[in-house]
Amino acid sequence: MATRTREGTVLEPRKTKLKPPPLFKVILLNDDYTPMEFVVVVLQSFFAMNREKATQVMLKVHREGMGVCGVYPRDIATTKVEQVISYARKHQHPLQCVMEET
Repeated sequence: MATRTREGTVLEPRKTKLKPPPLFKVILLNDDYTPMEFVVVVLQSFFAMNREKATQVMLKVHREGMGVCGVYPRDIATTKVEQVISYARKHQHPLQCVMEET
């Protein structure tokens, strides 16, 4: 819908396309000290996985050295990483959690 000003100029509304924000993968890294059961609890608690899915991701971390826990916008991914690391340290485990852009 065009709008005409007093000077006679016609203003056309411009449609701008916003591109979606970048997404980030939250990744758990394998270590030789964190118990597998603790990793399953972390996945269930912080990533809302059921026990079966959490066990699958934990085994992927164990066998392949890393596993993706989820994909989120930057602020949510950052919060998840901080929560996991804080929880692991509180329980005296060296579990590492990182994020990378998809």
